[in-house]
Amino acid sequence: MAVKTVIKTIAKHSFPPVAKLLQKPLVVNANYGGRATIWELLQGLFTPSRESMTTAIHVSLLLLVIFAVCSHVTDFTSARNFLLRRMGVRLLVKDPFYFEEATISDIQVAFKNGSLNSSQLVKHYLDQIRALNPILNAVLEINPDAIDDAAKADLQRNVGGNLSTNNLYFPLPLFCCTAWLLVHLFELHGIPILIKDNISTRGKLNTTSGSFALLGSVVSRDAGVIQRLRRAGAIILGKASMSEWDNFRSLEPKNGWCPRGGQGRNPYPSTDEPCGSSSGSAIAVAANLVTVSLGTDLDNAITCPAILNSVVGIKPTVGLTSRSGMVPISPRLQTIGPMARTMADTVTLLDVIVGFHPLDANATNAATRFIPIGGFHKSLKEDGLKGKRLGILRRQFSNEYQDESVEAKTFASHFQTIRLKGAILVDNIEMKNVEIMQNMNASGEVTLLLAEFKLSLNAYLKDLESSPERMKEYGQIIFLASQQTSGIGDAEKIAIKRMAQLSKEGMEDLIQEKSLDAVVFPGFSLSHAMAIGGFPIISVPAGYNNSSAPFGISFAGLRGSDATLIEIAYAFEQATKVRKLPSPLI
Repeated sequence: MAVKTVIKTIAKHSFPPVAKLLQKPLVVNANYGGRATIWELLQGLFTPSRESMTTAIHVSLLLLVIFAVCSHVTDFTSARNFLLRRMGVRLLVKDPFYFEEATISDIQVAFKNGSLNSSQLVKHYLDQIRALNPILNAVLEINPDAIDDAAKADLQRNVGGNLSTNNLYFPLPLFCCTAWLLVHLFELHGIPILIKDNISTRGKLNTTSGSFALLGSVVSRDAGVIQRLRRAGAIILGKASMSEWDNFRSLEPKNGWCPRGGQGRNPYPSTDEPCGSSSGSAIAVAANLVTVSLGTDLDNAITCPAILNSVVGIKPTVGLTSRSGMVPISPRLQTIGPMARTMADTVTLLDVIVGFHPLDANATNAATRFIPIGGFHKSLKEDGLKGKRLGILRRQFSNEYQDESVEAKTFASHFQTIRLKGAILVDNIEMKNVEIMQNMNASGEVTLLLAEFKLSLNAYLKDLESSPERMKEYGQIIFLASQQTSGIGDAEKIAIKRMAQLSKEGMEDLIQEKSLDAVVFPGFSLSHAMAIGGFPIISVPAGYNNSSAPFGISFAGLRGSDATLIEIAYAFEQATKVRKLPSPLI
């Protein structure tokens, strides 16, 4: 309000022409009904209610007004046109844009050539959600501010999109520089994204972990990854459905069951299994309800839904992305990761959300050394398989598929492709104690999870500004078991030590002894073994069986090997390109 008062006061008392200029109607794009005043443009770009507003932006608004009337123009028409040229405001909608399977790169090109804007993109996805979500149950709620946020992104693009480094000179208004930075430095600017419902969003969206128990609770701040997304100019479209409490409340519900949203459904009609717990995030991306989404992973919660819904999922090294503001299960094992239809889009999202956060300092500080200079997108190389040593855990393939199955033949073909791309396949390798690592009870994983869940959830609830706590007493056998624990005692310490030893003697020793860059396995068949060590996994579509149900392939490596895995997975994706659009549902 202070900025508005200052500008209006100056307009009224100091520079009378400014008052008229502020109210001068301008022809802009359809987002403003075709006409808007400069004052409306200013308010639409930066409003005092935005948490990101800074003193510099306050000053820049004032500079713009002063600059508009002190730029050697003699009439209001010239002033208007001069200002519009400075702001880069232009008519937008031109050529038709094809939304199906559109990538971030496709969208950004369309933004630049004027065939699409964020408002149109958001409205398209909202129409898709209204049409398909009653069938798929992928989206829990829509951000009421999504359309307004899209309009602000369009305005920022209009302001910054036409500016170049050649005309970035003083006294160009500071907010124009801000808009230029957003538009030119962040590929996610103006891109809608769905957020899994266990990742906190401050404002009008609920954060409930899929449960009525937390409906109406008020979080104290955005999650760390949400803060990064907002700073990058992404549009929070809404909250994705999920398996309630990350499948950690009870053993009874089916994968993808969410009390708030119903049973999630795979968009490929040949299968009803969406997997979980990041079910809605995967379904929405697969069905083209959104460009990209965020999921969380404790133990196959990203990789399994990605594979069964034929999308890409990255489970990063634990600590690479901040877990601050996530409804927790186990801080030791849990991570947040991106999901998209392509490797490039998934990595674009990953680059935005990685990095240090003070509320998850220990884990994120330790993992910052794994972030390559220039970002992970530098690892998107078509020759990324060349020279890589990949270990094939052949037993996992044999256990999953019969020799003459479509899946087995497809994987054989993929291995040949990988060889042709220059990789060295080390076949028939064995991981020590893999059966124990895959058994959540025998490995100690369950013991640790029950104790950490109670501790971390109590800390999360304590940090809420308010919570109705409407938990019912049925179907919560895991909750009740967790309630019986009393912190990290002797049993839990033994479990932690056992998990570390199994990971060392299994995955770590195997990678080092065979000089491997990664191991390869079908689907999510080794997810438990990878989870107990906090190892990264990338899952990519690999094909479709006789019933047209999707299946996938996973690449895993040691902690911090994310960049190498991206090289491998991207090169594989580019060499195979097997993803197919789901059949129409209506």
